[in-house]
Amino acid sequence: MIALAGCSTQQRIVVAGSKSIELMFELHRRGYLRAAATGNCGRPAAQYDAALVDWRRRTLHALEPTLDWLTNFLSARAVLVVWVDAQKAVANQSLRASLERRGFVVEQGIVHQCGCALSARRSQAHPLRLAA
Repeated sequence: MIALAGCSTQQRIVVAGSKSIELMFELHRRGYLRAAATGNCGRPAAQYDAALVDWRRRTLHALEPTLDWLTNFLSARAVLVVWVDAQKAVANQSLRASLERRGFVVEQGIVHQCGCALSARRSQAHPLRLAA
């Protein structure tokens, strides 16, 4: 997830999901000392550069309120990585549409034997280029 997000050790990262505390400690062990879990991330103030969401073994429907809540913690140039169980193509399209409704542009996705992940940035980070 870190590689997909392209995070540096200097960036502030918020981790969400059922194992967010364990993932936060693993990030700390790897030198990402500015990582926080959703249980200790403070008040939403657009203060995080990245959000890593481990949503395996959960429904996409349950992800909706978490995304609504989490977006308030992300800066205008933040990256969001969502890792879910391997899904059918229709479910992946549903996840993409959910992210786009919240103002994110999906940059890349990967499929792995233990799930798939999408990396997205806020659409403000990708301004439209105007022709001269």
